[in-house]
Amino acid sequence: MADTLTAPRPDRRGVASLLRRLPDRVGRLARVFAWLALISNILIVGTGGLVRLTGSGMGCDTWPYCTGGSLVPTQELGVHGLIEFGNRTLTGILVVIALVAFLAVVRTGRRDLRILTLANGVGIILQAVIGGIVVWLHLPPTLVGIHFVISAALVANAAALVARVYAPGRPRVRVVTPFFAGLAHATSAAVAVTVLVGILLTGSGPHAGDDEAARNGLDPVLWQHVHSWPAYVTFALTIALLIAAWRTPATLRLRRWVGLLLAVEVVQIAVGLWQARTGLPIVLVNIHMVLAVTLVAAMTAVVMHLKQDEAAPAAAAPRRRATAGAH
Repeated sequence: MADTLTAPRPDRRGVASLLRRLPDRVGRLARVFAWLALISNILIVGTGGLVRLTGSGMGCDTWPYCTGGSLVPTQELGVHGLIEFGNRTLTGILVVIALVAFLAVVRTGRRDLRILTLANGVGIILQAVIGGIVVWLHLPPTLVGIHFVISAALVANAAALVARVYAPGRPRVRVVTPFFAGLAHATSAAVAVTVLVGILLTGSGPHAGDDEAARNGLDPVLWQHVHSWPAYVTFALTIALLIAAWRTPATLRLRRWVGLLLAVEVVQIAVGLWQARTGLPIVLVNIHMVLAVTLVAAMTAVVMHLKQDEAAPAAAAPRRRATAGAH
């Protein structure tokens, strides 16, 4: 029957036209949203820390709804519900940023940027799901720790994206000595151990996110000292890395990133000592958490600058043709 109702079909020409409007080269849009991805993934660690440090981990007692019958917090939930829901809302903003970042590079021919932006978006969604499971299971410290590890991985991914959007995308070659590269990777491993031990320490301390949430049973006083050992190793290795950066043909940009890494560590150590001696006030603990992922970002930047894109091929062919014509 000619007048039979049929399901509407997507307008392929409209989709194709929309895709053609996307940038075909890496420009300001890609760079702006790469930075937004990095900044937002660091900021959400701060809001997530605020949830935990204020005892708001169960401010919304289910997921994805805030309560059994309401998507948003009700008046009865008070400030804890607002804090928890605010953190969840920021996740939605991260998803939008990740989507625009992907669309800004999908037509550029840059496989590295497509992978990094896609991984960022998938990681944010995975993080949201794990966050929901954490709430359903009433904040078990192991899952809370995994939640933070994924946040650190997302920050590292975003830092790598920032580094790559400023590169032309040609094959990469190492621009430092093997010794310098080995020292940088050893420092990176020390940073990872420091962050992981810090997560274990947090799981033993007083800031569980809720009065009824379990702790991991470790001795927090002992683990404060254990946490300091890889931190000081990281600090020593970074000083050696900075000295090596000035004694080897490292690029100026790489030296700056190593300097930033050292500066973050100095502040992080100072805040860590301060919070340990003042009874772990929530403001200092939250700053310490944000600095931890900032440290991951700075370390990632250093590693990313161990290599650079190969120089553009010289216009040798035209010169050869001109030489041949002269003969």
